[in-house]
Amino acid sequence: MTNDKTFAASVQRSPWKDFLKRVRRTPTALIGIALTLGVIAMAVFAPIIAPFDPLQMNVRERLNAPSMTHPFGTDDFGRDIFSRVVWGSRLALRLGTLSVLIAVSGGIILGLIAGYYGGWVDNLLSRLLEIVMAFPGILFAITIIAILGPSLDNLVVALGLFGWPDYARVIRGSVLSAKQREYVEAARAVGAKAGRVMARHILPNVIAPIIILSATRFGGALLTGSGLSFIGLGVPIPQPEWGAIMATGRDYMASAWWITVFPGVLIALAVLGVNLLGDGLRDVLDPRLRK
Repeated sequence: MTNDKTFAASVQRSPWKDFLKRVRRTPTALIGIALTLGVIAMAVFAPIIAPFDPLQMNVRERLNAPSMTHPFGTDDFGRDIFSRVVWGSRLALRLGTLSVLIAVSGGIILGLIAGYYGGWVDNLLSRLLEIVMAFPGILFAITIIAILGPSLDNLVVALGLFGWPDYARVIRGSVLSAKQREYVEAARAVGAKAGRVMARHILPNVIAPIIILSATRFGGALLTGSGLSFIGLGVPIPQPEWGAIMATGRDYMASAWWITVFPGVLIALAVLGVNLLGDGLRDVLDPRLRK
C-alpha cells in the first residue's frame, strides 16, 4: 500500500521534476532567469537599495562623476543616477508586464476564435491581422501616443495594442492543430459548448508558445518604451524611466557620459535576460528541440 502511494506521488511529481531538470541543463534559461530575477529584485527592493530620492535635486552636486557617494554619478540637476536607475526598474517592469498582458488578452481571444471556428470567421480575422501588421509597429505606437499624449499608461496601451497581432497569429496556428486532437473531439461529443472547449481543453494545451512569445515581447516592450521615452513620446521627464534618464544626458555625452551609459547598460541587461529566458523556455518546452 505504501509503495503504491509512493509510486503515485512520484508519477504526479515527474512532469514538474522533468521540467526543472531540463531547465538546469539549459544554460540560456539559467542565465535568463538570473538576469530577470535580478531586475525583479531591484524593483521589489528599490526603497532599500536606492540611497536617495530619485527626484531629489541638488544643483551643488550637478554632473558629478561616479564616486562612493554616487556610484553612477549625478545628472544636470544633481539627481543621483543610481537611485533613478533602481527606481526606474519598477517602471520598466510595469511597462513590460502590463503591455504584454494587454497584448496577450487580445491575441488569445482573436486567435482562439479564428482557429476554432475557421471558415469565413478565420478569413475575416486573418485579413484584419494582415492589415494591422502591414503598418510598422513603432509608427502605430507613436500615432496612439500622439493622440492620447505621452504618459506611462498611454505607452502601455500603445505597446499592448501593437503586440496583439503576433499573439493572435501564433495562437491561431496552435489552435488549428490542437482542435483536431482526440480530447477536443471527445469534449464536443459530450455536448460541451464552444467557449468551454476553447477555455478548458484547447487553451491550456497551447500555453507554451504564449509563454515563450511573452518573454520576447517583454524585451521588445522595454526597448520600444525606452526609445519612445528618449525622444519625448513615452514617460515624461523627470520620471526615472531608463529611456527618459538617457534623454537628459544626450547633451552631456562628452563631459558626463555616465548619465546615458548606466541606464543603457540596465536596458541591455534586462532585454538580454528576458530574451535568453524566452530562448531557454523554447528549448525546454518544445519537444521537437529536446535531445
